[in-house]
Amino acid sequence: MTVRSYRDLIVWQKSMVLAADTYRLTREFPKQEEYRISGQMIRAATSIPANIAEGHGRGTRRDYAHFVSIAKGSLAELETFLLLAVELMLARKEQIAPVLGLAEEVGRMLNTLRRRLNEPPARDDLKAPQNLNPRAQTL
Repeated sequence: MTVRSYRDLIVWQKSMVLAADTYRLTREFPKQEEYRISGQMIRAATSIPANIAEGHGRGTRRDYAHFVSIAKGSLAELETFLLLAVELMLARKEQIAPVLGLAEEVGRMLNTLRRRLNEPPARDDLKAPQNLNPRAQTL
């Protein structure tokens, strides 16, 4: 399978689910948190798939890897806010456990994608410039 779009990447698809789950979780927070931790969580969560998409749309593997690194930073931010939400009693551990689990999975996939982008391109990559990383299809 050839990766023609960032939408073909499983890591992007899973990060979209993570962003949607974050939205749903924060809906249950008190209204007063809308512009505080809720807003920060949503921005961090939506930044993950957005940076994967932007990086994929860039012209070089180096740029792509840079945006994957930004996505990893946003993921760490989200994980921190999720744990803080429990500490502040805005959510129960049971509520955030599935979201944290998905975040960890996305994190592993981002690490793999970043590592592969930093490897020298395979011979086939040189022939197909529209496909920055054919191995990324499994991420």
